[in-house]
Amino acid sequence: MIDALLDAARPALAVAFTLFGSPVTWLEIAAFWIAIAMVFANFRVHPVAWPLAILSSLMYALLFADSKLYGEAGLQIVFVVVAFWGWWEWLRGTGAGGAPLRVHRLSARLRIAAVVATLAAWPLLGGLLDRFTDSDVPYLDALPTVGSLVGQLLLGRKLVENWLVWLAVNVVSVGLFAVKGLWLTVILYTLFALLSVVGWRAWRRLEQQA
Repeated sequence: MIDALLDAARPALAVAFTLFGSPVTWLEIAAFWIAIAMVFANFRVHPVAWPLAILSSLMYALLFADSKLYGEAGLQIVFVVVAFWGWWEWLRGTGAGGAPLRVHRLSARLRIAAVVATLAAWPLLGGLLDRFTDSDVPYLDALPTVGSLVGQLLLGRKLVENWLVWLAVNVVSVGLFAVKGLWLTVILYTLFALLSVVGWRAWRRLEQQA
């Protein structure tokens, strides 16, 4: 199944240029710009962020599968499913008392639960990738995979802490993609890390205005 999809996407996986000695494909270039547009839409809490997320996730699923980053590739498919949920939440979701969903924060108890769940799921996924795939970085792949899912769920509920989760995920991902030689994606995730700080500050202001 994966091989068939990669064969179908082979023209998009053609090399556009090389960066630091590694090939950059047309697919990676397109996914890069769509992902940037998505983040800026997230800053403004604009629902168009979600269809952009769906498109970029599908592109990155192919790119990561081609690089044998199966945890990241599988995560992108989960992202597509979660993105439809997040899209609905931003358009129709409600908060306390049935009021329209607004930017808000996690309780202290739920913050601890999110951290514990992430640390518990990380070695479990890493072990699965190590045993059942030919990934050469199973545990490094697993950590941002688990963290990204947590971040996406928090984002869907307009929780300010999603930006702190993304900051951590993006920093780890920079190292992961550098190991795999995906240098344009390294640049993207470095930019994502910086934008996570911007997003954190922007959503804190929105929370105070709510």
